[in-house]
Amino acid sequence: SDLSSGINAEWPLRPGTTLRSELISIPKSRNFCNFRTKMKLVVLVGIIALAGCNKIEWNLAMNLNPSDGHVMDYCVGWHQDSGIGKESEAFLKDYKNKQVWKQPANYIAIVRHHNGIADAAKVWKFKYWGLSLLQRFADMNPGRRIETVGGHLLKEVLPNTQNLGDDPIFGVDGDLAFNWAYTDNGCRIAVTGGHLSEWLSNDDNTHGLGNHFAIQPLTCRVNHDVWGHEISNIQDCPLASCKDVKIQGTDQKGGPHLKNSPAYGQYAIFISRCSRDFPFLGGRQLLKTIMEN
Repeated sequence: SDLSSGINAEWPLRPGTTLRSELISIPKSRNFCNFRTKMKLVVLVGIIALAGCNKIEWNLAMNLNPSDGHVMDYCVGWHQDSGIGKESEAFLKDYKNKQVWKQPANYIAIVRHHNGIADAAKVWKFKYWGLSLLQRFADMNPGRRIETVGGHLLKEVLPNTQNLGDDPIFGVDGDLAFNWAYTDNGCRIAVTGGHLSEWLSNDDNTHGLGNHFAIQPLTCRVNHDVWGHEISNIQDCPLASCKDVKIQGTDQKGGPHLKNSPAYGQYAIFISRCSRDFPFLGGRQLLKTIMEN
């Protein structure tokens, strides 16, 4: 019989390996004592991973401001062990916390805000626990990973919030796709409810956070820098028939098909080891409340 029956298959022992696959891989010739030993190790790993998880705990990893003059495209910052910006301006400009980017993350939240005042938030659970954002975004070859599982766990939107229909995070539902490479294009974060281009489809039609239309996405070698852009909205604008790709704000590098449009807000990315629940602060100051939680 399947010894893994009833066990959470999404609890990983190592990147790309679930508990279920680990258990199934035990040779049938091994006795049950070996199985019990392995199970004790798995439980120990789980206890260590969740040690200290007795409060709501979220850390700011990145902030994207699509109109601050700094373009966080596919090859800027995401896969690099470096920080960006100042903590004092973390909810005003592009920002990346080098230390948080290297912390193990089991949950991720993306919050749309206006200089720290939130109007929408979503929370997802990572499929494989214990990996940092640096590890996840450095995994570009082959990339194209669906990193979360089960869709969003939490969605909060303030009443009367505008510009949701084509918002790349809040306009569609589903899981988060990281490092979505296709021919010479790439998108760092897309939601699966939008369009995910096939690997050989050069349609410039996957939209989200951290984008580029002229790179080698498996290595981040840039072919033509002008096609970098920070945030693009949900739209059906394939290259063959559409020459007006709608970009949020002004943070793009001048590609002739990239068209600026109003920024819907800034996008803050938080991570947590423990928390499924996010202290949504609609209409209140993210900077003061989250950081002091």
